[in-house]
Amino acid sequence: MPDADALVADALAAARGTDVRAAERQLDRLVVGVGVPDGPAAVDAALTARLVRGVGRLWPRGWQPVDLVRIATRRLGPAAGRLVADLAAAQRRVQPDPVPAWWDEQLAGLDAAVWWDDDRRHLTAWAAREGTDRIAALRDAVDVLALVEGLPPIAVLRPPPGVIAPATAVGRGGGSRMLDRVRALLAKAESTTFPAEAEALTGKAQELMARHSIDAALVEATAEPGDAPGGVRLGTEPPYPGAKALLVQEVAAANRCESVWSDDLGFATVLGFPADLAAVELLYTSLLVQATAAMLRGRTERRARGGSRRTKAYDESFLNAFALRIGERLRAAADEAGREAAREEGGERLLPVLASRATAVRERLDDLFPGVTSKRLTVADEEGWASGTSAADRAALGPAGSAPARVSGTAHRLRPPTGTRRRGAADT
Repeated sequence: MPDADALVADALAAARGTDVRAAERQLDRLVVGVGVPDGPAAVDAALTARLVRGVGRLWPRGWQPVDLVRIATRRLGPAAGRLVADLAAAQRRVQPDPVPAWWDEQLAGLDAAVWWDDDRRHLTAWAAREGTDRIAALRDAVDVLALVEGLPPIAVLRPPPGVIAPATAVGRGGGSRMLDRVRALLAKAESTTFPAEAEALTGKAQELMARHSIDAALVEATAEPGDAPGGVRLGTEPPYPGAKALLVQEVAAANRCESVWSDDLGFATVLGFPADLAAVELLYTSLLVQATAAMLRGRTERRARGGSRRTKAYDESFLNAFALRIGERLRAAADEAGREAAREEGGERLLPVLASRATAVRERLDDLFPGVTSKRLTVADEEGWASGTSAADRAALGPAGSAPARVSGTAHRLRPPTGTRRRGAADT
């Protein structure tokens, strides 16, 4: 007679196969717990326990809770993402010390908490909460298990729970009051209908972030030992993931960070020091909102003029052009901020510090992504390209400013689209 673990293993194997009928038969056996004493309860307990173990095995392999929820939502849907958040919360209870504060902050940001009374009945409670039936809940759970146990290792950006390692710089670090002011300024800039007001608001945000980054660099240069560059992952979900990754890369380059895109996993990894990582996160989010709004306006105006209805080519070309032009504007703003700081602080003091940090970030990139390749994007709509460049010119700018893991999958540095070139810059 099979036990509950064997039923789960059989259902998982069938789900990974290509025989849909076999998968449904195994799911039916799982639903009733064929041959297992106290069948449904025993199956729920075994499946939940295996899911929690699978999630826990991903943390030393570079995955973080926010990454796992993102990819589950992307590949399996929002319900799967919520299930993964539950599993991360359940796994948190058995994690060995030390558990870093940022880990619990991620869980809180995902609303991941143990809200159920008994792990053995979690799936039943989860089905009721989701408003679904037991069959659908078990199907979702098996799909999540197949995903969790099939994910490759990715770069370890921060030591996972239970690991004591040298300090690593992370995003959102330091200057929390200043960052709150910047977020408020950017939120107003995104919502205002007056371009001059948006420019003033985001100009102030840029000033705050640029100065904070330089001040942090000077302070940290005198601290021993200094933090190693850390990283954050930013989602590049469809539609137009390549254009979003290009925007990440352009914003990162303007803020003394390095970026690579894992297109198969749906995110870009940005490496840098805390103030610069925070600037990239805030800028990317704000500029993506502005770019999307401008793209939709341009699409509407194009249709009103009787233009082509090939919206996919237009949209993608628009966003690619927007990203490259914004990158040029950000780099110009960052260069000006650096020159002003050098005049105030003395170039002989500031410039070596910034050069040393740039070298450290590049070395971190080479350690974590030794096999990175280049990938060129393409432009298929001239009108979209022109409109995207024009929209970027009008956009309100915001702030400018463990052992290495071998990474499975493909990581890319993006090259300018075919037929274009960054002004004054060679292809990456």
